[in-house]
Amino acid sequence: MGAMVATLLPNWKVSADVGSNIITAISQMQGLWMDCTWYSTGMFSCTLKYSVLSLPAYLQTARTTMVLCCVLAAMGLCLASLGLKCTRWGGGRRSKRHAAIASGGCFVAAGFLCLVPASWFTNEVITNFLDSSVPESNKFEPGGAVYVAFVSAGFLFMGGCIFCMSCSGKRHGPQDLVLLPPPDKLLLQQQQQQQLLQQQQELQHQYCSLSPLDNKTGYSLQDYV
Repeated sequence: MGAMVATLLPNWKVSADVGSNIITAISQMQGLWMDCTWYSTGMFSCTLKYSVLSLPAYLQTARTTMVLCCVLAAMGLCLASLGLKCTRWGGGRRSKRHAAIASGGCFVAAGFLCLVPASWFTNEVITNFLDSSVPESNKFEPGGAVYVAFVSAGFLFMGGCIFCMSCSGKRHGPQDLVLLPPPDKLLLQQQQQQQLLQQQQELQHQYCSLSPLDNKTGYSLQDYV
């Protein structure tokens, strides 16, 4: 949710209140998909960025990586729901362990894809702010969406590490304990199998001890001729 909100927010960078901009009646914000302007009269207008090729490289990269981050995070949520022990779907312990590790990998990759554009965008904004050749009216500072992206990346890394480490130390144990019956039920089944085997042996012994005449069963053709 944090990565999605950061992707859609228009305040990745906001106009800096320095020099003559302190008394200005206009506040500008720029995001990944639109540029917005806030006037002192209370009016608020936004303009979408339709042209992709006209955008700088860091902005194009931020768009792509943030969208991929949201997709991977959604995949991680779906796999995590299968890997939770409290859910009935997802198979046995082994398949749930694999699903949990896969979801952790998706969360870690999503955190990395969220951290890269936030860091690059922040570096570009700070570099332009410290550049003396840039006029004060064109100087910006990082907005709230950048901080949301950093926090989201931290949570994604944390969640991915938790999912990956929670199942790493159980590989040497039994892998399908969920399929085994309780001990008392297992003992009862073994006793029933032993009794059945003894009955089969007794019947076989009685059958073998009968004489050849007694061993005949059914009717023959000679009885009717």
